[in-house]
Amino acid sequence: MPDLAKPPRLFNLANILTLLRIVLVPIVLVLILLMEVEPTQGWIRWEITEPTRNNLILSIVATVLFVIASLTDLVDGYVARKYQLVTNLGKLLDPLADKLLIMGAMVMLVEKNRLPGWIAVVIIARELAITSLRSLAGAEGVVISASRLGKSKTVFQVVSVAAIILYYPFGPINFYLIGITVFLLAVFLTIWSGVDYTRHFWLLILGKNQGRK
Repeated sequence: MPDLAKPPRLFNLANILTLLRIVLVPIVLVLILLMEVEPTQGWIRWEITEPTRNNLILSIVATVLFVIASLTDLVDGYVARKYQLVTNLGKLLDPLADKLLIMGAMVMLVEKNRLPGWIAVVIIARELAITSLRSLAGAEGVVISASRLGKSKTVFQVVSVAAIILYYPFGPINFYLIGITVFLLAVFLTIWSGVDYTRHFWLLILGKNQGRK
């Protein structure tokens, strides 16, 4: 059992897992960068061109590392809560690592013609807007915890990005079409959760300001 009288160590297991995720981010991005650009065509591709050996290997390795990095997000949060290892460093690095991983991968996938640019713009714009609102809420002493909707949005984003990184069909499974389909659902949840978060933000801020009067 953890000693609750002592503050958790700065570099505890939860924070180490978060740092591991940050270390994996540039590795995943470099692997995507090394991939060859896919042929330009409509953003719904019913047929995927035959991959080169280089692209296939890079796609598989990048997907595996992306999934490992994403899983550390689940594990570090569980460990931090279970063993009372929550620190200010973890609170800062955990959301930063998530955004670097997902948004960085999306930008690189747009460059490689695997992902429509408008999808990346919508998701990144939402994340930046909500981050700004969280900063404002924090300045007012208001904490808005992540909702189930926001967590579902993150899961859909991770699944869709992983599928688009893998990209190529394996047997009867077309990972590109799976990725695009899940991405469209992720965009819907991203917008919905953004509106929901904004609504909660204004309700809490207005309630707090009215209480001061």
